[in-house]
Amino acid sequence: MQKWLSDFISYLRSEKGLAKASIQAYQNDIQQFLNHSAIHEVAHLNFEKVTHFLSTLKQEGYASSSLARKLISLKVFFQFLFREKGLKEDMAHYFDTPRLWQLIPEVLTYKEVECLLHLPDPDTLQGARDRAILEVLYGSGIRVSELCHLDLYDVEDTSLRVMGKGGKERQVPLGKKAIQAIDHYLCKRLADAEEKALFLSNRGKRIERISIWKMIKKYAKEGGIQKTISPHTLRHSFATHLLENGADLRIIQEMLGHASIATTDRYTHISPGRLKEVFVRHHLRN
Repeated sequence: MQKWLSDFISYLRSEKGLAKASIQAYQNDIQQFLNHSAIHEVAHLNFEKVTHFLSTLKQEGYASSSLARKLISLKVFFQFLFREKGLKEDMAHYFDTPRLWQLIPEVLTYKEVECLLHLPDPDTLQGARDRAILEVLYGSGIRVSELCHLDLYDVEDTSLRVMGKGGKERQVPLGKKAIQAIDHYLCKRLADAEEKALFLSNRGKRIERISIWKMIKKYAKEGGIQKTISPHTLRHSFATHLLENGADLRIIQEMLGHASIATTDRYTHISPGRLKEVFVRHHLRN
């Protein structure tokens, strides 16, 4: 199997002329799949193993964008194998089944959000920090990587200054509860002239993404939330709740920092409950 992967990488490099980083991403995604599925021969490839692989990653909290990228990597790899007579069937066409690949993560209900936000103990330094992090993630919809890079001077009276993808800066509105949670945390935090980061780890250094991921998992378990959630879930819930309450999609796009409105539309699907409510209220035959 490694011979096929090596040939595929050579194909990407020589015939497709992809950048080194793109080639490495393809290789990492495919190797992760092969390792996870314990595949050593082409004959062992099947679509069930692909679905199991992606389902496992989703349960582990991978973002929908990461899952979609891995899906594309595998699709291109399978197409290559079919062209090179490694596979007898072009399995790539299975990847276009719309209902099968709804990789959008879970959305929390309002009640679940309230439960999660109130689990940290604000009387402790760590609890105050955790509540502030949760309030900011849900209250602004910023990415967890953007939150980790926030500095003290990025917090203003009613907004955050965020450095997004591609080094693009944007102003994101922030509600009173999130600002109050930040202020409460900063009052408890020990002054450290050396560290300008807004959120610090227990060691006094800039907090990392994995720490926030573990923290959210811990509180979700404590709160009895059965859904598989991650920091990305709060971003998605932020956007979905805004849309359900009548916010304009273009405004949500700006707040999320999406270059394309199509990306925002993918994140902000309308819940079945909202659809039923609108139908009951407006349909003439109801």
